[in-house]
Amino acid sequence: MTLTLRNMAPAAALAAALTLAGPAFADQEVGEFSNDWTGNELKVVAFQDPEVQGVTCHIVHFDRSLIDRLSKGNWFEDPSNASIACRQTGAIVIGDIETGKRGEEVFSERKSLVFKSIAVRRIYDRHNDTLVYVVYSRQVKEGSAKMAISTVPLFAADPTWTKGRPSR
Repeated sequence: MTLTLRNMAPAAALAAALTLAGPAFADQEVGEFSNDWTGNELKVVAFQDPEVQGVTCHIVHFDRSLIDRLSKGNWFEDPSNASIACRQTGAIVIGDIETGKRGEEVFSERKSLVFKSIAVRRIYDRHNDTLVYVVYSRQVKEGSAKMAISTVPLFAADPTWTKGRPSR
């Protein structure tokens, strides 16, 4: 099938609906700005860790414009580049978190129709009493994963552990 302006409208509507479908976890867009002449944007979202009150993470990610989608022909995918910063924004109350080496996922957002997404995983570093947040792409290309890291040290935060502090 050859794409013409007439039959591209349904594809554009579907792409817009999928792009606006949103992340798997609640977040709040706090900023956005265009970074080139085609209208591609960088969006900044904030989310609270669902099991750790008093910690807010900010993620910046890429959002492709309609012009970019038309010129590249890939309607259903955004780049999975992202960066993260997490900070203490209130009294820290730690709920039932996974304290093993794998940690647990606390945020996810689709970047394509099927396989690509960005996710944030929280890992508790017992030895250094620190929460580690890693944003990463689930789609690994050519042996290179895209990731960024942020930490929230707990040593001076005097956190409350609702299930009891894990032993070091």
